[in-house]
Amino acid sequence: LPNPLSPQKYYPPDFDPAKIPKLKLPKDRQYVVRLMAPFNMRCKTCGEYIYKGKKFNARKETVQNEAYLGLPIFRFYIKCTRCLAEITFKTDPENTDYTMEHGATRNFQAEKLLEEEEKRMQKEREEEELNNPMKVLENRTKDSKLEMEVLENLQELKELNQRQANVDFEAMLKQYKELEEEQRRREQE
Repeated sequence: LPNPLSPQKYYPPDFDPAKIPKLKLPKDRQYVVRLMAPFNMRCKTCGEYIYKGKKFNARKETVQNEAYLGLPIFRFYIKCTRCLAEITFKTDPENTDYTMEHGATRNFQAEKLLEEEEKRMQKEREEEELNNPMKVLENRTKDSKLEMEVLENLQELKELNQRQANVDFEAMLKQYKELEEEQRRREQE
């Protein structure tokens, strides 16, 4: 028996799916999506701060002629909460992040700057080592010296912890109580 709740579909014997017309949607079609602000930003028009996590109804479109390793890049259009100025940002799959396009400025991010600085330092060091074999040796000795210092500090901390672990607090309290009782006896005498 067929389920009365499920819709029954009848396909006539002369049905040809190739005759169904295809929808011709434009490539730059925009969809309305609900999203959260991916980073803190400040509107250039009115100076309103828009914090990460603020929800928006946004228009989303696929950026034409732009892709990263076959991944499409999307552009989002949101409106400022105060002045309704349009703000746009894009996905940045290369850095697993978003890039600000226009309408606002992205607020200062110390972590990102620090990561970029570390990458730059690492790249400089690698380039230096490629050109100068003596620099490789120097860097290795510096690294080994640093590692030895860290190990020494760790050993000292372990020894300190062992010393503290060997202290028997119960015995100390017992000794203190005995001394207190001794003083009371003397006072009474």
